[in-house]
Amino acid sequence: MAARMESVARYICEKSGWTVTNLQLQKLMYLAQMIHMGRTNGRRLFEGRFQAWDYGPVEPDLYHRLKMFGASSVRNVFSNALAFDQDDARRKVMNDVCDRFLKYSGGDLVEITHWDEGAWAKYYIPKARNVTIPDEAILEEYRNRNAA
Repeated sequence: MAARMESVARYICEKSGWTVTNLQLQKLMYLAQMIHMGRTNGRRLFEGRFQAWDYGPVEPDLYHRLKMFGASSVRNVFSNALAFDQDDARRKVMNDVCDRFLKYSGGDLVEITHWDEGAWAKYYIPKARNVTIPDEAILEEYRNRNAA
């Protein structure tokens, strides 16, 4: 069963010590979704649909909820987030993503998610909004990244 998007967002923010920006969180959420889908044969980590925006994959509902922070660190606005049990297998993916990618700046994460063979690159239309990145393309990106 997929987690609540805000539960995953809060988990990642907590792991960062509440230092990530909206831009960074968007990319970390995308990477977590992609890796989880790859490890579970296409099952989502959380509900939500990514779109191909200028600065990479964005989950629009999460973006609009956090845009008030601008380029500053996201604060805890996740009042409906649920905590993950210690034995919840989804924690492994989130921890792996945080361990590997939290060290990167927003610009670095944009570059990572702008990979030429990735889902974002296949669906991006300059200046367009509402261009959804299909789950199948995200799963294909995971497979392509692991083959590269």
